[in-house]
Amino acid sequence: MEAESCAASPGTGDEFGRLSTQPEEGEADLVSDGSGQMIARPKGGTVSLTWEDLCVTVADEQHRCISILQGLTGCARPGEVLAIIGPSGCGKSTLLDALAGRLSRKTKRTGQILLNGRKEPLAYGTSVRKSIAWLGCVTQDDVLTWTLTVREAIYLSAQLQLPDSMPLLEKKQRADTTIKEMGLHDAIDTRIGGLGNRGLSNGQKRRLSIYLEISTRPKLLFLDEPRRGLMRRIVSLAEQNKMTVLASIHQPNSEVFELYKSLCLLSLGRTVYFGLSSEATQFFPLNGFPCPSLQNPSDHYLRTINTDFDEDIEQGFGGKQSTEGVIKLLVSSYVSSNTYRQIQ
Repeated sequence: MEAESCAASPGTGDEFGRLSTQPEEGEADLVSDGSGQMIARPKGGTVSLTWEDLCVTVADEQHRCISILQGLTGCARPGEVLAIIGPSGCGKSTLLDALAGRLSRKTKRTGQILLNGRKEPLAYGTSVRKSIAWLGCVTQDDVLTWTLTVREAIYLSAQLQLPDSMPLLEKKQRADTTIKEMGLHDAIDTRIGGLGNRGLSNGQKRRLSIYLEISTRPKLLFLDEPRRGLMRRIVSLAEQNKMTVLASIHQPNSEVFELYKSLCLLSLGRTVYFGLSSEATQFFPLNGFPCPSLQNPSDHYLRTINTDFDEDIEQGFGGKQSTEGVIKLLVSSYVSSNTYRQIQ
């Protein structure tokens, strides 16, 4: 992260084709959120999310601005899970928060965020969300009422979040279906529990938190470090329901990594690579960092760009470089690549 002059103003970035800052006809309707503010409601039941030159800064105690995200550009498409991968502190959670409208007031954001081609800021947790039930967000921390059983929490959520027009029986059927999808049927009458109160395991709590968001079948879903064991099911749900899912992933194993079609690789708040996961296996070797045989590609990527245990990294072309030097080289190579130009 870098200290810099703090000057920013809120801004609002489509597919691996060219990003557009203009609304695309027929992609969204403008409707009122009930407070007079106009929001975009997606047509056709799908949501495309794009961001362009996204920067996030925060002021430190000396009122200097610390750069957290630097000029990120990318997109997330319906029916796919975009895997956001990078070492701890690289900006994965900040990127999700920026896109979901969950940044704190101490942070400042610049750049553009486009929802179905429109400059439409998202504001998860506000009245806007009530009008767009297709938006879901699961943070790293599970916020659950520990006194409820799994059954009580799920049925209460279904009553509150699903449309009033949906019959009660249909709400119950939706809840029961999702319980089976998330593997919670064996703990259905177990209290959630908390500190000093035994209840669900951490993995079961994570499943429940995700359930409470996907029960409405949101068209746009943000997941901050979901459990690896859930990802196959989440990818399947995204494909079946044309959901647009952005997920920050912590050290996926090779089996999970193969599930992702699209990859966003971050380090030091910058994009090292964005594009198809399959093409990342060509990007690293072309820059002198081939993945050793029988090694998980994601482990290789993270080791190459992780400054936590900084050491000189051997480059395939001969010689060694510091981790920060490798990151700068990869960022520069990515910015000059055909993939980046296509996104631009």
